[in-house]
Amino acid sequence: MSTYLVRRFLQMILVLFISAVATYALLNFAPGGPLQGLRQIQQTGRTTITEDDIARIRAYFELDLNLWVRFSRWLLGTPRGPVVIGGKEYFADLVVGCRKPIESEIIDENGKYQNVVVGCKEVVYMKDLVGRRTSNGLVRGDFGMSWRILRDRPVSDLIASRLPKTLQLIGIQTLLSLLIGIPLGIYSAVRQYSTFDYIFTTLAFMGSAMPTFFFGIVMILLFSILPKDAGWFYVPAGLSESVRNYTVPGLGEVIAGSFTDRALHLILPVAVLTIVNVAGWSRFIRASMLEVMRQDYIRTARAKGLGDKVVILKHALRNALIPFVTIVVFTLPGLFSGAIITESIFAWPGMGRLYLLALGDYDYPVAMAIFFIIAVLTVIATLLRDILYTVVDPRIRLS
Repeated sequence: MSTYLVRRFLQMILVLFISAVATYALLNFAPGGPLQGLRQIQQTGRTTITEDDIARIRAYFELDLNLWVRFSRWLLGTPRGPVVIGGKEYFADLVVGCRKPIESEIIDENGKYQNVVVGCKEVVYMKDLVGRRTSNGLVRGDFGMSWRILRDRPVSDLIASRLPKTLQLIGIQTLLSLLIGIPLGIYSAVRQYSTFDYIFTTLAFMGSAMPTFFFGIVMILLFSILPKDAGWFYVPAGLSESVRNYTVPGLGEVIAGSFTDRALHLILPVAVLTIVNVAGWSRFIRASMLEVMRQDYIRTARAKGLGDKVVILKHALRNALIPFVTIVVFTLPGLFSGAIITESIFAWPGMGRLYLLALGDYDYPVAMAIFFIIAVLTVIATLLRDILYTVVDPRIRLS
């Protein structure tokens, strides 16, 4: 088992490295960027921006460095300057970027003007990196400094304030989804072609097909806006009311930031995510149970005189859970990123909403941190899936 874990650990490191390279390149090659607003200001001509101003801003975002240098400084925290060996500097005059690029305006195939770099007026040498701010590297647990959202403050501070909110949301809805979805799937399989089965299957298909954003808007309308306008008990839809105390009919005054306030704001986002997951997971359990209950060993168990409860829960369910483990474990990282829509609709201050904010503001350090966290969760989920396989199926060994 130790050999297996060591091999998997090395594979996880390789996967994380490839994922980091790919996502970093995609972000930096994407259209726009932190200087997009600056270019728009230049085009209007209302404000005079000198080349030195542009160079200073490019240096602030490290956009004057070559891509491989930026990636190395983000991942490893190096290079920070020339290599010093025995008191002697090496690679001091190595060109690592361009401080003042020469741009030319061309017309693309769509008839729009674009700026293309055709040369460089002033280059950046390795010795120019001495004294520049940079992170200690992702390998040391440093995600760098936020560019815009929390300007010049560590990204880890931002993650630490948002991550518990998302974990709270995902944890509660995952637990509820399992507690509701598995029993519903089992009962629907045992009562196949019954009235309950037809109703359950129809509702499950509707829940799976309905877009999350539409479902969230409907929930806000039915349980927040309309009841509030009518003077009935309502569930707060967003955190806009959490900055001050508010009154809910039938409940009284709710103090902003209290446990009651946080619990009320959790109801709708948890309900949306739970219903969507219950619809999918229960249908999967139903299909898996139906397949297992047709096997010969189930018929043998019934022929031996075992009761339905023992046959279903001890023999059928345990084998039906084997493929279900894969679905649940791989869904968890997806829930982390899939909460983007739900958190945005309900103004929940979690990682999903932060991810959208980071992309919209071109805050690449924050976006890369979230990308990397999702990648780590994915590789951990893969390892956890293999371990859980050995629990639900004794025939499987990690070795």
